[in-house]
Amino acid sequence: MPNDISFSPLCNELADKARAIAQTHVLPNAAKYDRLQEYNWDAARACAAAGLFRTFIQPEYGGLGAGILALARVTEELARADSGFGVAFAVNALGSFPIIVGGTEEQKQRWLPSVARGEKMVAFCLSEKFAGSDAQGLSVRAVEDGDDYVICGEKKWTTNGGVADIYSVFCVTDPNSKSRRISAIVVEKGTPGFSIQKVENKMGIRTVPVVETHFDHVRVPKANLIGGRPGYGFKHAMMTLDLARPGVAAQAVGAAQGALDLANVYANRRQQFGVPISNHQLVAKMLADMAMKTEAARWLVYAAAVAAEKGSADTSKMAAMAKCFATDVAMEVATEAVQVFGGYGFMEDYPVAKCFRDAKILQIYEGTNQIQRIVIARHMVKELGALEHLKQYIPTETQKDYGGAPVAT
Repeated sequence: MPNDISFSPLCNELADKARAIAQTHVLPNAAKYDRLQEYNWDAARACAAAGLFRTFIQPEYGGLGAGILALARVTEELARADSGFGVAFAVNALGSFPIIVGGTEEQKQRWLPSVARGEKMVAFCLSEKFAGSDAQGLSVRAVEDGDDYVICGEKKWTTNGGVADIYSVFCVTDPNSKSRRISAIVVEKGTPGFSIQKVENKMGIRTVPVVETHFDHVRVPKANLIGGRPGYGFKHAMMTLDLARPGVAAQAVGAAQGALDLANVYANRRQQFGVPISNHQLVAKMLADMAMKTEAARWLVYAAAVAAEKGSADTSKMAAMAKCFATDVAMEVATEAVQVFGGYGFMEDYPVAKCFRDAKILQIYEGTNQIQRIVIARHMVKELGALEHLKQYIPTETQKDYGGAPVAT
């Protein structure tokens, strides 16, 4: 685990800009855009003007190359004001990462500068109705036809769909292959046959659209095949998720902190039995536990972001740990914040209800927390070699006919 977490002046500058935008353009309108289920274009334009979309893109493509840690800090600040807008910002990194990690030089020059300037938004099309956690089980097909690919099928839960101009689409190019079955292809908004269908009516994060994307014989040139070689899509998807999960985890930290802030203010204003409810021990314990867990999640996220930046061998495990822990914390803190508000917390008149609704999806998208725990456990098995020295302290076990239970000998 990285123990040298440090924030560059650029990282701090971007976080400060994000905090200012969150307070000026995001928080004051969060309830309105949640109620209307509309995208906060005012905040997005402010992010573009401040250069925040340049955070995750390299300088040679018009970005700042500030890194994953800076992306986490920016996302955290935006999500603290509105978790929905936090993902509306961060999903552009998610959609761009397949191009960043796997694209050809021509593809990077073609698409990334406009993303960096905030002129074009990006979406990530992986999940399908029958392929969520099982990312290998995709059914959307892309068939070669001369110099083109023709894409047919539909994707489910495309975040930023309709808003986005560029879509990183994962589809089957070789159904007979096990290791090279999937490829990633960029589809641009307005391509004939490509359409946005069902717009989901969501519980939370209602300011960012989540849609079904349909591909009805969508013809795209082979030049849009990410990396220029078929069969590398699954690899690009897994690399992308390792880089993006610290961002989701940072969104969770921001969401938790936002809910905690509201609970803290309310608990010190609301009086019962002649004193603020924060004076009552059980409420004070709730606030203290919420604060401890949020801070613990924050630094685990930062550590995972540093691991991703450095390409550490444990990046995948760290990303899974950060995503899982931080999002569980966000759900817990949001739930406790509602409890602190009491009956008022159940009413949509108060913003804490939105915090609660927004938090749940964090445990589900970009890999459910059940999947994250499987990823973590598998990495732990791989690390057993480093624990050989402990075997001498553990009694050996042999299987005997006692219902299959191991018996120490």
